[in-house]
Amino acid sequence: MSNIKLIIEERAASIGKFMVGRLLPFRQKRMVGPFIYIDHMGPVKLSEKKNFDVPPHPHIGLSTLTFLFEGSIMHRDTLGNEVEIKPGAVNWMTAGKGIVHSERTPEYLRYSQINMHGLQIWVALPKELEQMKPEFFHVEENQIPKWTEGDLEFKLVAGEAFGRKSPVPVYSKLYMLEIKNKTKQSLNIGDQLYGESGLYILNGAIESEGNIYEPKQLLVAKDSKLCEFTIQEDSTIYIFGGEPFPEKRFIDWNFVSSSKELIAEAKQKWKAQAFPKIEGDETEFIPYPTRNYK
Repeated sequence: MSNIKLIIEERAASIGKFMVGRLLPFRQKRMVGPFIYIDHMGPVKLSEKKNFDVPPHPHIGLSTLTFLFEGSIMHRDTLGNEVEIKPGAVNWMTAGKGIVHSERTPEYLRYSQINMHGLQIWVALPKELEQMKPEFFHVEENQIPKWTEGDLEFKLVAGEAFGRKSPVPVYSKLYMLEIKNKTKQSLNIGDQLYGESGLYILNGAIESEGNIYEPKQLLVAKDSKLCEFTIQEDSTIYIFGGEPFPEKRFIDWNFVSSSKELIAEAKQKWKAQAFPKIEGDETEFIPYPTRNYK
């Protein structure tokens, strides 16, 4: 991008027994638009003796977006949903006033070697919706808007941009866009974007103002309307962004809110195990950590 304000490198982080590359939050940039948390999972090969298991844990004040490139995850939650997430599909879970979910390797794959690779994302809710009833939506890959412009392939994973709208039911003005290419191309797409914007390089590279940027970097723009860069051949990038909220958001473990009091209530409720249980996944849970970030 022609106006790069900040470069965020992936930092290693643990989610249970699984290591990820964390992009957001970052000490110098807590959010990009309403996006408050982005983890890059993998790529990693799991043996038949090791599975992807994130036991039941709670959320408030946010929506989660799970988007896989490889592998499979079985999502279960306290609304009674049990859905397998496959590459290209979107799992969109809105926690609102509180929900508990688990993410595990499906039973039929638990004794197989599988590759895991994807993005785990949190989108903060507008203040007036932080206490809404929890919801869950699953959108299959063939429902996601896709189009081509020459050798460029576009996919609007969530939100609105380029005069298109994803069926993922978001609650604020945002976009998550995938761009793939076959040949080196120059792009100037700032007139299609709005608010704040960040560009994540999954593979390949982009060039901006004579500088080359490679995978595992999130480039944050000074102004999304000046989003101009050259994408190298055989690259895949994701652009996240949207209108920022007027209020500050606080994070404590899996809880997000504009209110520290709501977070404190959720924390005590989880410690007391007063959240609902997931049917069929009641025996385990992730305890509230002794250390957390805010």
